[in-house]
Amino acid sequence: METKQLSNKTLHVLLLLQKGELTEHLIYDRLSKRVKDEHNSNVLKRIGAEELRHAKIWENITGKTARPNKVKAWFYSFLALLLGYTFVLKKMERGEDKATRFYASIIAEVPQAKQISEDEDRHEQQLLAMLDEERLQYIGSMVLGLSDALVELSGTLAGLTFALQNTRLIALSGLITGISATLSMASSEYLSAKNSGDKNAAKSSMYTGIAYLFTVAFMVLPYLLFESYVLALAVMLATVVIIIMLFTYYTSVAKDLPFGRRFLEMATISLGVAAISFVIGILVKRFLGIDI
Repeated sequence: METKQLSNKTLHVLLLLQKGELTEHLIYDRLSKRVKDEHNSNVLKRIGAEELRHAKIWENITGKTARPNKVKAWFYSFLALLLGYTFVLKKMERGEDKATRFYASIIAEVPQAKQISEDEDRHEQQLLAMLDEERLQYIGSMVLGLSDALVELSGTLAGLTFALQNTRLIALSGLITGISATLSMASSEYLSAKNSGDKNAAKSSMYTGIAYLFTVAFMVLPYLLFESYVLALAVMLATVVIIIMLFTYYTSVAKDLPFGRRFLEMATISLGVAAISFVIGILVKRFLGIDI
């Protein structure tokens, strides 16, 4: 098809698709060079090659040369270092709705767009399913550590907040409780995985412990930063909601799970336990007559 046969709108859409394919090719190529696992590296190279092939098809139709978005490619490469390449690739795939609308808008003038769109969906999903990232194998262990820390420590800190009314004492108590619980939780996960015949029990334990410890650190931090125990409590509870939101979003993207219901369930449990513990702290302080 000659460029002159295309409407300005269709040409514009094709150039956007062309640029998008080149950008994704650049992202996949960069990730394939960073991934140590040979299998995953080859899968990423294959996906990148598919993107480049699609870009060449659009280039033949538009008769124009496009350039990739290097800023976007850099951002996604950086994001992959923080959250893992599987998360980044799944997030990219979730953004395909926009590309699908683009394809639908040009099918009348570029009939082959329909087949290319279907090929992309099929091929890329097949290739993404082949990826095997270690950290995703231990999502269950991470969820166990994080959820347990959120429920247990949010309740503990809320109860201590009114009982002690001293941010330094609350932080000290929270750290002692949190570190002890981290060691206990990691040990329990190790023994549980070991008894189940898991050859990677040590790694399961490590992921559980790390998730627990980081959660403890973030939740105790407000009590070290603020003198007002009321403000520290409010910031701690806000931190709990943010941690739940971020981690739930991560798992929902990486594991193709629903976000809303999982987030509400986890937030409700954590905040509910915190509220009950806060009331218990008030009752304990009042009936025992303890004044610190």
